[in-house]
Amino acid sequence: MNQQIPQSPSAFTGLSIRLLLLTIFFIMIAEALIWTPSVSRFRKVYMEERIVWAHLATLALEALPDGTVDRGLGDKLLFHAEAYGIVLHRPEQRVLMVSKSMPPKVDLTINVDQNSAFGWIRDSFDTLLQNRNRVLRVIGTSQKDPTVMVEIVMDETPMREAMYEFSARILNLSVVISLFAATLVYLTLNWLLIRPMRRITASIREFRRSPEDALREIKPSGRRDEIGITERELARMQDEVRQALAQQSRLATLGAGMAKINHDLRNSLATAVLAFDKLALVDDPEVKRTLPRLYNSIDKAVKLCSQTLNYVGKGVPQMNVSRFHLFDLVDEVGVQLSEPAEEHFEIHAKADIVWKNEIDPDLEILGDREQLFRAFANMGRNAYEAGASQITFTAELRNELIEIRVSDDGPGLAEKAKDRLFQPFVGSVKEGGTGLGLVIVRDILKAHGGDIVHLETDSGTTFKITLMAERK
Repeated sequence: MNQQIPQSPSAFTGLSIRLLLLTIFFIMIAEALIWTPSVSRFRKVYMEERIVWAHLATLALEALPDGTVDRGLGDKLLFHAEAYGIVLHRPEQRVLMVSKSMPPKVDLTINVDQNSAFGWIRDSFDTLLQNRNRVLRVIGTSQKDPTVMVEIVMDETPMREAMYEFSARILNLSVVISLFAATLVYLTLNWLLIRPMRRITASIREFRRSPEDALREIKPSGRRDEIGITERELARMQDEVRQALAQQSRLATLGAGMAKINHDLRNSLATAVLAFDKLALVDDPEVKRTLPRLYNSIDKAVKLCSQTLNYVGKGVPQMNVSRFHLFDLVDEVGVQLSEPAEEHFEIHAKADIVWKNEIDPDLEILGDREQLFRAFANMGRNAYEAGASQITFTAELRNELIEIRVSDDGPGLAEKAKDRLFQPFVGSVKEGGTGLGLVIVRDILKAHGGDIVHLETDSGTTFKITLMAERK
């Protein structure tokens, strides 16, 4: 089934343009946060400068020989100070230095020496949002003489226009800085992140088209950061997937061959059974001694093919769920494995095997009884064939899990066998084994929502099985 391969993102939906726009957006936010106190400071400095200009104008008047103020000179001084009137407050007196004949009514009084930072910001927005001219009376200490308090009457509109011009300069500068910084960030992130991500994405797509082709595997760049780790992990995953697909292909071929071999061996066994029936009538000790061995050899070959065929062909076991007592199931497994050897033509008798079932008789489990019987029988048979003389089953309910421990007193597992314990065809510890016993056990348990692990012990072999108390 062909699946549609996702198209590459366009220039307007990819990460590159998003990073560019986000960089511009965040820089503009930062500039707005900077602009707020800046425009407030600009408004304060504007009024402080007008106070200084007014003070300087009064100094010029004080320097006149007779102290009288010519109307024309006074109007010029007020024009340059951008004020309607100027009043000086000295420690000993209040002096009206110069004023227009009919100054306008004052709308708002501002003391530049008595306002907080928040107050300046609030008043700045109030000024910017005005749509009419207000007449301001501004009072403040002269920076030229701290003992002199200067009071001026002035229009608000020129100050508001100056604030607009200042804001426009800030905006233009912010746009330039944003574009410059965004371009640098874009180029840097494109080199560090976007290009490697595109390379990784392209490798995934190529691998998806042909996972068996080793040439489509990504070549890690050698970087030591998260991108490098991603590349190496992707390369490792692609290699593992390719090997798994190759193994799956080999297993499929093996399954087809095993099906034919199994059919032929069963026919051969049927013919051999007929011959055994005739040979059993022969009263010859040598024949009676050899006959079970010959039968067992053929029977084991058939079981080998059947087991391999079942593993390759069936996949996940089909579940027939029911509720039953775990104690009874383990007992039945022990009874079957302890049946007289002659019934199976086995070489070694099992009469001396000790099967200890220490599970609580009242413990119930919900699962496929036949599949779990098969799993426990496989584990018991593996222990017997490894040389164990006693097998012990215990179980304990832990929250929503049933923890089962299967222990034996055998020789234990070799170190090389522990690493490949659950790998098919390579995990067997006995000569001639398929290595499918524990693999099938694990598949059955995983189908029940559980698992099996090997526990390190001083002697013998112990496996821990976990099963869900209630299947969800």
